[in-house]
Amino acid sequence: MVEFLKENVGEIGEQAIEHLWLSGISIFLSCVAGISLGLALTRNQKFAGFFIGVTGVMQTIPSLAMLGFFIPFLGIGKLPAIVALFLYALLPIVRNTYTGIQNIDANIREAAMAMGMTRYQLLAKVEFPLALPVIFAGIRTATVINVGVATLCALIGAGGLGEFIFRGITLNSTPMILAGAIPASILAISLDYGLSLVQKNVRKRLWPFIAGMAIVIGIYPAWSILNQSDNKAGLVAGFNSEFMNRTDGWPGLSEAYDLQLPAVELEITLMYEALKNQEVDVIAGFTTDGRIQSYNLRVLEDDLHYFPPYYAAPIVKLETLKEYPLLEASLTQLDGKIPKELIAYLNLKVDQHEFSIEQAADSLLSSVTKGVFAKNPALPGKEKLVIGSKAFTESYILATFLSEYVETTTGYPTDLKLGFGGTKLLFDAFLSGDIKLYPEYTGTALLVFVQPSKTVIDSLLQSPEKIHTFTNSELKEDFGVVMLPSFGFNNTTALMMREELADQLGIVTISDLKNYIIRFDQ
Repeated sequence: MVEFLKENVGEIGEQAIEHLWLSGISIFLSCVAGISLGLALTRNQKFAGFFIGVTGVMQTIPSLAMLGFFIPFLGIGKLPAIVALFLYALLPIVRNTYTGIQNIDANIREAAMAMGMTRYQLLAKVEFPLALPVIFAGIRTATVINVGVATLCALIGAGGLGEFIFRGITLNSTPMILAGAIPASILAISLDYGLSLVQKNVRKRLWPFIAGMAIVIGIYPAWSILNQSDNKAGLVAGFNSEFMNRTDGWPGLSEAYDLQLPAVELEITLMYEALKNQEVDVIAGFTTDGRIQSYNLRVLEDDLHYFPPYYAAPIVKLETLKEYPLLEASLTQLDGKIPKELIAYLNLKVDQHEFSIEQAADSLLSSVTKGVFAKNPALPGKEKLVIGSKAFTESYILATFLSEYVETTTGYPTDLKLGFGGTKLLFDAFLSGDIKLYPEYTGTALLVFVQPSKTVIDSLLQSPEKIHTFTNSELKEDFGVVMLPSFGFNNTTALMMREELADQLGIVTISDLKNYIIRFDQ
């Protein structure tokens, strides 16, 4: 853990500044809007219940749903993150401003009015100063909430300490999770303590506090501008957390091609939208994704053959095959039964919301079985076979299909646990017995679980059959796991660009992309 922190202290520092900026600017905007609204409601009390209720409803919306809601309108990145954090911070500030003003002793108001003060003078010289400690308590609460919620903003490419947390969850790496969680907690505790000191004498310390906020808000844009000057080619990549950190992902690819490209982390399903909307220029996608055609994307040729074949296949433990004796024969029947065009079509239909996951799985079952298998009755008393999936469309479809297929052909009852956040996380759950069966990819199993030497990998790369045989043999020996025959389609990882941009820059292969970037460094 200490070693990991030492190695990544620079990146943690950058993310902490980014995190502080996201929280700071959203709190600043919430203070301006929330205090103004709270003061206005004290003068129009019949609207107070409605507006405070609306801000309360906003805070009940789950954070991820709020972030996702703004993506169609504001895209990805920092803008939707700031808007979501701004809305989350409103309730405590509006409510405390309204309550603080309302709870001022009526006699004090009457005395001020008797002295001839106008309504503005009453507010500025009496009510607001007296209510300031209560208002500040609301700001303090909103700040702590925002520092916590801001960790989720990493999922939409806004950066911050959430990047380490989600990378750690994806890779099931405790040091990586703590590298994001501990600084976020320290940030929240430090801000809460600092604000409590200001709150004790808020009238004297308010302006130094505002000046401090202005400095925090100003530091990050200046730092970003300095960093942006290094990206002379002007291209930005968007990768999911797993690709960003897996050895067979961005670290290995950038080393193999000597490719230097600034990259932002995005939730896996947002990459294609970000590329389509010109918010990033390169992504690492999946070659069976239907959006490649519908979004007019170009798959860059892997001219150094860095990515191995990724043939999808069910994996299951040997002990599970003994426990469910009909399972192996049933799943072996799926050998080569799913063409790439069919799974790409179903992926597209689900991503475009024309099919549900269950409808896509039904179509797959219908296509694969062709009515050959009669539905077997459920076996009473048999423990449910738990089937898992990763958190992307194709994995959801395949897992749901496997559930229907196993129940139809064997009668074994099944249960689904879908959407594991990363390969390592799912595999660990599989090894521990929480998951009995799930669809995996040969390239992933080879590079992530088996991890042979580079010489062995190079000797296997050109033959999908050799990769499957070698991986299956190693998995059996090391983990007691069987990789059954492949479904028949190769869903390898590939770099993708918008067709129009790739045409304009003359980029066909990954080496072309590297050569284009190198021109700007000379």
